Amino acid sequence: MKEHDMLRAAIVGLGSWGQVLVTSVQGKSDALRFVAGHTRTPGKVEGFCRDKNIRLAGSFDEILGDPTIDAVVLATPNSQHAEQIMRAARAGKHVFVEKPFTLESAGARAAIDAATAAGVVLSVGFNRRFHPSVRQLRERVRSGVLGVIGAILSELTATTAFYRSGDSWRLLPEEEPAGVLAGIGIHLVDSMIDIIGRIAEVYCVTAHRAGPHGDDTTSLLLKFENGVTGHTFCSNAATRNYRLAAYGSKGFAEVIKPTMETFRFIPAVQGRASHTAHIPEPEVIETHGFSSIAEELTQFARCALDGRRQPIPLDEILHGVCVFEAAVESARSGQPVLVKS
Repeated sequence: MKEHDMLRAAIVGLGSWGQVLVTSVQGKSDALRFVAGHTRTPGKVEGFCRDKNIRLAGSFDEILGDPTIDAVVLATPNSQHAEQIMRAARAGKHVFVEKPFTLESAGARAAIDAATAAGVVLSVGFNRRFHPSVRQLRERVRSGVLGVIGAILSELTATTAFYRSGDSWRLLPEEEPAGVLAGIGIHLVDSMIDIIGRIAEVYCVTAHRAGPHGDDTTSLLLKFENGVTGHTFCSNAATRNYRLAAYGSKGFAEVIKPTMETFRFIPAVQGRASHTAHIPEPEVIETHGFSSIAEELTQFARCALDGRRQPIPLDEILHGVCVFEAAVESARSGQPVLVKS
């Protein structure tokens, strides 16, 4: 692919995660190349940008006014997302924003409306949607192989709380309310929306367990519109792990390991005494070395370049923010909350 056929992007926000996004594709992708960047602390990233052949811009306005930039990738504080999306869309730039999309549904609607009016591609950093193991689980659920789904369970944990500096914006409750829901749990909620469908009601509980900076553990009980129930557990002060599992009348399937590399499927045993019968050997599919971060950015770029449909349906993005908003209210009130959308 010729250079001018690649999507020319600017990274806005060059903290640790912004650098992860750049490193995942720079010099490796035939669809996207970062050509510029902007950060509040340019002195900290001059070496990184030099190594990655990224020029530093003096302001977000400079990025938006540059006709050689086709898209912006936002890795900025959560509270800034809605306004930045709208400004970028109005400037004619395609937009990829790190999760959470926005912190409130009103901002999400305004951002989506701005992108739709401008005719630009808009996507959010739910990279787990693009992993082959998660796609396997989605296909088994949607095809009916698992039968009637009773419940979907998810876990995502890490120990990042112990290594976060005390001045990080991520520690501010206005930036990351409801414990670790915005930082971790929102990935799990999105996977459930993707695989099962819309959520009707949520009950959210947060706790301060082992980390040094406040609430580090969040649990959600979910009721889906189609009757499925769900449970999510996430923590940034617990040993690293990942699991996404669906329980059906005809089988059980799960994605496991922090890398999501293992998919397992076990069909249901038939017969009255199935609870005592020998469990069949599981079907196991391994996917090693797959970068879901590179894939989400590549899919975003290809949609922008080829005029394909949005990488993640905009109505699902909006619904996810409505669920997030309800979960925050539930954590505050201590009561289940209906999702408004």
